Amino acid sequence: MSTFKQEPCPQPSCSCCPHQLPGDGGFAGITRRGFLGGLGGTALGGLALAGMSWPALSAADEPAGPCPDRKTLVVKPIFTYGTYVHRDRTSWRPWGGVETPEHAEEEKARIGGEIEKLVSTADFPVKILPLSSVRSKAELEQVTDLKEADAVVIYAAAAGGDIFDAIAATGKNIIFFVRYKSGPLYLWYEIIHPRYLRAHTDHLAKEGMTYRDVVVDSQDELLMRLRALCGLKNTFGTKIIAVGGPSGWAHPEAPQLAKERWQLDIHTLTYDELGKLIQAARQDPKAMERARRKTEEYLSQPGVTLECKKEFVEGAYVMDDIFRRLMTEVGARALTLNQCMGTIMHVSDTTGCMNLTWLNDDGFVAFCESDFVVIAAGILLNGISGKPPFLHNPTYPHDGIITLAHCTAPRRMNGKDLEPARILTHYESDFGAAPKIEFTKGTKVTVINSDFSEECWLGLTGTIVDVPFLPICRSQLDLQVDGCCDKLTDKMRGFHWQMVYGDYLREVGYALSKTKIGWETLS
Repeated sequence: MSTFKQEPCPQPSCSCCPHQLPGDGGFAGITRRGFLGGLGGTALGGLALAGMSWPALSAADEPAGPCPDRKTLVVKPIFTYGTYVHRDRTSWRPWGGVETPEHAEEEKARIGGEIEKLVSTADFPVKILPLSSVRSKAELEQVTDLKEADAVVIYAAAAGGDIFDAIAATGKNIIFFVRYKSGPLYLWYEIIHPRYLRAHTDHLAKEGMTYRDVVVDSQDELLMRLRALCGLKNTFGTKIIAVGGPSGWAHPEAPQLAKERWQLDIHTLTYDELGKLIQAARQDPKAMERARRKTEEYLSQPGVTLECKKEFVEGAYVMDDIFRRLMTEVGARALTLNQCMGTIMHVSDTTGCMNLTWLNDDGFVAFCESDFVVIAAGILLNGISGKPPFLHNPTYPHDGIITLAHCTAPRRMNGKDLEPARILTHYESDFGAAPKIEFTKGTKVTVINSDFSEECWLGLTGTIVDVPFLPICRSQLDLQVDGCCDKLTDKMRGFHWQMVYGDYLREVGYALSKTKIGWETLS
């Protein structure tokens, strides 16, 4: 391997990176240095990672292991009810089957059992605080643990809307649960829509709420909404290292939009700094021995075949060592690589494709091209599903099929098992190491197509019907689209897409209802 030297990106602009121009690896209309100065580092609420030394980073013999678990969603359940006494010749009770203190105790026990089962079946990290029962705003003021919650589930048997307003004033996300047949009928099954959400008007009148915030009977529907809120908690404020600086596919304002919409905390590591770290790591016998050992371990895994130079994989493991240590230092669970079509190859004598695969397989979220048009979408999908997202290039829809491809993809697509992989060169450069993931045919997937302006995302589902080997980016699949292909052609926006295994369209839609971004689905 040669020693590091900074060189301009030699290749012409390509289909993957329209912002990359020959010359200094800059962006259309603005140099790379100008771009980083205007949008990177502290300008985006993060830090420029300067002065990091390899001796300080390598104090531990091994870099950090798998990513910590997703953040836990903390939920406060509150049962609102009333009790009533018979009065002669007048209306003395509202609709509903909770009338007496005995009824209320039975209902609290029922709710407790449902909560216990919900926690045991949840496929995302959730903590349910003790159930509180209130009949008035004054009783609500005695609930001391409400401030700990990310979300509140109101079991709205009865009592007034002033309790709901007081809970809403805390800024917590609220889900209303009302009963029809799953237990005693709740009063608010009748009146939550006209009296509370519309406040006696013909329009939604409660800021921050939607009609989707009401669940009738279904524990699955409640679980879906909580899963979506867990995804939101694990997206907002995410710390992410942008190697080579933040960018956007043909849209340099994308990082600022990602910060405004999602409060992403972007930390820039320049390629000059990365080059110094790589130089020092290559001179460290322990680091090189780790890279060689991990290369042998990886290539000996079942389902992995090497079809490029082994030294490319070893070089990627040197960077893997650096990236994981930096992420631990910063407290970041996400990373993205800019100028991965050229600049990184001169810095590392390999490509970054394998690095992103390894990080995603270990529970981090990692993306090529530093495209902040779609990075939040990938983080959200991971936060909802617990599975790694696949950032990719779409093609032209036809005959119900669309081909999706990129030169890096996770192997642990279902969150558990490793898909087979051929380790080839990066396609456009025919250099370095890049995985061709053999995606599982017949798998249902969710796709998000983000727009450049962060105003309205498009979502769809589909089924993987083929895993070809075309002269395009290495990890590739043909997706049979659920829905009208002509409509998809008309509705496509942005460029890069994000994909995860499984159907999470409704979770994404519910999560986006809590943001300033609209949502449209094809499927």
